[in-house]
Amino acid sequence: MKALFIGGTGLISSAVSRLAVERGIELALLNRGQRGEFFPRGARQIIADHRDPEAVKEALRGQDFDVVADWIAYTPAQAAQDIELFSGRAGQFFFISSASAYQKPATHYLITESTPLANPFWQYSRDKIACEELFLREYREKGFPVTIVRPSLTYGVSQIPAAVGSWNHPWTLVDRMRKGRPIVVPGDGTSLWTMTHNSDLAKGFVGLMGNIRAIGHAFHITSDEVLTWNQIYRLIGDAAGAQPDIVHVASDFIAAFDPDERGNLIGDKAQCGVFDNSKIRAFVPGYTATVPFAQGVRESVQWFEKHPERCTIDDGFNALCDRIVGAHQTALASARP
Repeated sequence: MKALFIGGTGLISSAVSRLAVERGIELALLNRGQRGEFFPRGARQIIADHRDPEAVKEALRGQDFDVVADWIAYTPAQAAQDIELFSGRAGQFFFISSASAYQKPATHYLITESTPLANPFWQYSRDKIACEELFLREYREKGFPVTIVRPSLTYGVSQIPAAVGSWNHPWTLVDRMRKGRPIVVPGDGTSLWTMTHNSDLAKGFVGLMGNIRAIGHAFHITSDEVLTWNQIYRLIGDAAGAQPDIVHVASDFIAAFDPDERGNLIGDKAQCGVFDNSKIRAFVPGYTATVPFAQGVRESVQWFEKHPERCTIDDGFNALCDRIVGAHQTALASARP
């Protein structure tokens, strides 16, 4: 099988790339060559700017692929570019959507692939929905061979995931815990959530590659382990050798201090995220997620400790957390008799 990944070295895609090569797939990665640390051994690199259609056309001239996946398409304009580039030259095309596209607020606690797509709180999710609609219309009207994958919060060794954290400087959360600084957790911390290790998602994704039955379908691929945010933060603390000083703060209150977090929280992580994985198991027999969060986050902390240059601290995030906690404590004090 010949496959092309646009991107392919990101948090999720790097795990899929590694497993694809391990399973004997002839894989090429088209990107700008700036993330060599996570480039899979055995893959072929094609250097081009994925947002320059003419450069991509030239780089791919004369090449066809059994499978193409664009890991870095976020907008309908980018989806339209993919349709133009790969119509007639890919046996199967993967669009990477997002589980945040599912209905918010949910009308049922268990999310399936038939759960409606609607997120009034997050533009990122609405753009993903619009992309899905564009690809599916092209599939229905012209046979474009799309398969849609909707990851939920997926992490790997280079990320320490949290509801409220610094995505670009994830070590900041561990640093706060070890220094005894308060940790902001949305709501009362009892919302149910699903953490998925990238190596687990990779098993489902690679199983769909070349699977013609999957064309025209959408799948989420997640763990079956369901945890509360309180449990998640305490497991991060266990991995860091620290007892987190958890401060529960309403999601609306957090978003008032950081409006950019409104979509991430109210449009996603403040909701319950529990997924029915029956469909991916039906299409990829034997699929199961095997990395519990306690193990996965421990491996992440150990990876960061072995890469001190990656243990960067987000001073802006620290200041934001301290402001939120301070205002919250002041409000509580004023409410007491």
